[in-house]
Amino acid sequence: MVGLAVRMALHRITALLAVAGAVLGGAALLTGVGVLAESGLRSHLPGGRPAAVDVVVSTEQEFRPGGHLPLALPERGAVPAELLGELAALPGVTRAVADVSFPAALVGAGGRVVAAEAPETAGHGWSSTALLADPRVDGAAPVGSAEIALSGALAAAAGVGVGDRIEVTAAGRPAAVHRVSAVVETAEEGIYFADATAAELSPRGGPGDGAGVDLIALVAEPGAAGAVADAARDVVAGRELAVTTGAGRGDVAAPGAGSARSLLVLLSGSLAGVVLLITGFVLASALSVSFAGQRRELALLRAVGATPRQIRRLAAGQATVVAVVAAVPGTALGYPLAGWFRRLLVVRDVLPGELPLTISPLPAIGTLLLVAVAVQLAARSAAWRASRLPATEAVAESHTEPRAPARLRTSAGLLIILAATVLSVAPLLSRSALGAAATSLAGILGAIGLAMAGPALVRRASEVLARRLRPGVSAPSWLAVAHIRGYALRLAGVVSALAMAVAFVLTYSYAQTTVLAATSEDTRAGTLAQHRVTAPGLGGLPEDSLDALRDTPGVRAAAPVSTTTVVWRYQLFGEWEAEASSALILTPDSSQVLDLGVRAGSTDQLAGDAVAVDRETARSRGAGVGSRLQLVLGDGTEVEAEVVAVYDRGLGFGPLVVSHDLAAGHTSTGLDQGALVRVEDTAEAERSLVAFVEARPGLRIEPAQIESGGLSDAPPEVWINLAVIVVLLAYLLLSIANKIVAITAQRRGELATLRINGTTPGQIRAMVRREAGAVAAAALTAGLALSVIPLALLGQGFLGRPWPAGPGWLLPATALVVTGVAYLTMEIPTRKALRTAPAEVLAHAG
Repeated sequence: MVGLAVRMALHRITALLAVAGAVLGGAALLTGVGVLAESGLRSHLPGGRPAAVDVVVSTEQEFRPGGHLPLALPERGAVPAELLGELAALPGVTRAVADVSFPAALVGAGGRVVAAEAPETAGHGWSSTALLADPRVDGAAPVGSAEIALSGALAAAAGVGVGDRIEVTAAGRPAAVHRVSAVVETAEEGIYFADATAAELSPRGGPGDGAGVDLIALVAEPGAAGAVADAARDVVAGRELAVTTGAGRGDVAAPGAGSARSLLVLLSGSLAGVVLLITGFVLASALSVSFAGQRRELALLRAVGATPRQIRRLAAGQATVVAVVAAVPGTALGYPLAGWFRRLLVVRDVLPGELPLTISPLPAIGTLLLVAVAVQLAARSAAWRASRLPATEAVAESHTEPRAPARLRTSAGLLIILAATVLSVAPLLSRSALGAAATSLAGILGAIGLAMAGPALVRRASEVLARRLRPGVSAPSWLAVAHIRGYALRLAGVVSALAMAVAFVLTYSYAQTTVLAATSEDTRAGTLAQHRVTAPGLGGLPEDSLDALRDTPGVRAAAPVSTTTVVWRYQLFGEWEAEASSALILTPDSSQVLDLGVRAGSTDQLAGDAVAVDRETARSRGAGVGSRLQLVLGDGTEVEAEVVAVYDRGLGFGPLVVSHDLAAGHTSTGLDQGALVRVEDTAEAERSLVAFVEARPGLRIEPAQIESGGLSDAPPEVWINLAVIVVLLAYLLLSIANKIVAITAQRRGELATLRINGTTPGQIRAMVRREAGAVAAAALTAGLALSVIPLALLGQGFLGRPWPAGPGWLLPATALVVTGVAYLTMEIPTRKALRTAPAEVLAHAG
């Protein structure tokens, strides 16, 4: 059976090339998504600062809800300092070091700030140099509060050496002059203080007062690391602490790595659904074309006694041969594709550049298994009708299509289109990212429904067109309509594939731009302040900056604004769920600089354990004013908070706001990230604020509302989605092009018959161009019809108008591409077929 399948495949190379292209592209996409997913689960940052130690004890940087993937906690928690002595006494431990980190930066000549790569955690105690791999120290350890040691890179950037003096600002305190006691040559940038001084500067209090430290590092005797780790786990049992060895040490030094990995898991999960839908559609479509070209051979096999099961096995074997040839290079291409996508995420600051991809054969193996199952199912489904027909009927249909498309298929397709229309109502019910995602999914599902109902719709449209043809119509036009009417099933596959490309591009693109426009509208309407003051080079806003801002002439209001990550635990259908989201940190006076669109309660009560919730989120989780929420703060601390306000502008300001009091002590730096400043509408007030910022090293002023300059100012998630659109559209269009070429190549016998009957090559080319125009017009009409309702409802739900936001050129550009694909992929194979003498073509076909 396999040998027969291979021989049959060799006679249908053009059609099977379309199948091979579908398998190759689908395998590459699925493997790339698999690599991203595996990296999200298994990848780790390089060793970083703890590279020279064997065991690290830290707080848990992940919240692990039962039965769900862990959720990243990016804020640094506190390890009890009293554990240091107990861990140091464990057998096999040669040294135990308590490490603290806090914001620190140098202030050079003229107020120039010299910042480390990560100023939020640049400050450390001198003892933490024991964590570094092979540090070379020039000088002596700092003594007292007026001495520091610098990493080599920072010392060179500031132009100082051992014995020099330089101003240092740490933990948000005013800059003070320090003497450089040592320069530490190491790959890790940092400013090192005497241990006692570092303990005072740490937001966790440090070991000096028993409050806590960032982590405790243990150096073990040779070969004793495993035993030390096990003993350390026994010591910390019952506490929310983690004991880490090996590759995971780098993640402990940079808690944000957990957030990056979680993003990769979420991203690959969302991509997997779209990729599977499109790959399955393209693969099934390509296989149907391939077997449609073999109806004659299959019918003859039925006539000589082949059973339906043998026909399906033959079809599956033939498809498997092609899939094996194409899937292997496809999976190989998936790895560089994942690497390209990772570089895009790094460039857009979505992933840290140090986080590598995890490369293993698992994604390739999973893809090969998935493709094998998909090919078997698609091939057997495509050959089902041919295998079930009686032999005489199969032979009769080998040169023509069934006169009437299957009613069950048509009904199922119409039901899917109806379901897609119902799904597109989601933006009216939920003004959120989930509601917008339903728009994209509705477009794809509608195209799949069109592929099923398409033959009946194309047949009906061609009949209407035939009845309206004038008696004196040209021969090419008459032939084109006759072909469309006679081969509705074949052309419906082309129309539905191109319509899917149209619907996919329009719904996916306009969903992103509409959400972006709605988010900008929320932010613009809700931001009352004109300016934002930050201090990125200092790791946070200095402690005295806020009061000084409020005292600046012309300033009407100033309020701190920061963000953190909060895990919200809630019940859904009686089961506990957990979801991590970004949360604003605001004070009760934030209403002077922000208008969140409060619908109930008041943000003036954001004090103590208070929170405010977006209206959409509150409705879906039953969290009204007065409700008590179960939250896990960014450092893993579980709290119960009261809802004091429900607001409208969740797209612009996020689903949750926590009070400044509730977040205090639960962020890595302990400092505010910035302040929104509202000034009087006078030139004097503006100049006064600018002068204040310029007089304080490290402060930066920027507009509170940054005007969008187009895609260059779009947030990273928009760029990610655009990249996904480009890759999937390229795969979809190439597969469609291969399919149309295969269909046109299968018409060589038909075209030869027309030529023998007196049709000129020019008339045939004119006929094919008219068919291409009809296909392109039908695809554009169908794609627009599938998109118009979802996009109208999206615009109504997000913008209050029945049309989306986005570039006006997208529709004509899509129409141009679709029309070009239809014309080129039908014109070129036709010209090639016309180069062969018709008698030769018919002799070969016979």
